[in-house]
Amino acid sequence: MAKYRKLGRTSSQRKALLRNQVTALLNNGKIVTTEAKAKEIRKIAEGLIAMAVKEKDNFEEVTVKAKVARKDKDGKRVKEVVDGKKVTVYDEVEKTIKKDMPSRLHARREMLKVLYPVKEVPAAQAGKKKGTKQVDLVAKLFDEIAPKYENRNGGYTRIVKIGQRKGDAAMEVLIELV
Repeated sequence: MAKYRKLGRTSSQRKALLRNQVTALLNNGKIVTTEAKAKEIRKIAEGLIAMAVKEKDNFEEVTVKAKVARKDKDGKRVKEVVDGKKVTVYDEVEKTIKKDMPSRLHARREMLKVLYPVKEVPAAQAGKKKGTKQVDLVAKLFDEIAPKYENRNGGYTRIVKIGQRKGDAAMEVLIELV
């Protein structure tokens, strides 16, 4: 008996499909797909969430000094003339950052192996590059999803049958985060 479903695809196509659907599930909270795909997606997604729950508090707060460009009221960098050249003026600022412990860093890198980068486009500017921003799904897993499930031992996803698809009568399901 096979350890996984082949889904009628080559290994590279199958891996890409599952990565894409797991990314969509974690980004949106729910997706509609076929039953076989949902069962495969569930394995991967629950593994990622379990990893995030385990490592969510495994970091330390560190204060660092950083150089930040001084800006005027319009948001432009302030420049000074030094020896006939225009030079940007920098201020030193103290920032508090989260520094991952080694096991959390490993978990982050394992998650990045599976998840694709996601860009969020505002509804007003649909179809335009300006205003799009990169969504950090790993940070979302650690900061939003993991705290929701910290007192739960597995079972982070739910599969609800919708019915048969009109074209090929494949069983369609809704897979969502509980």
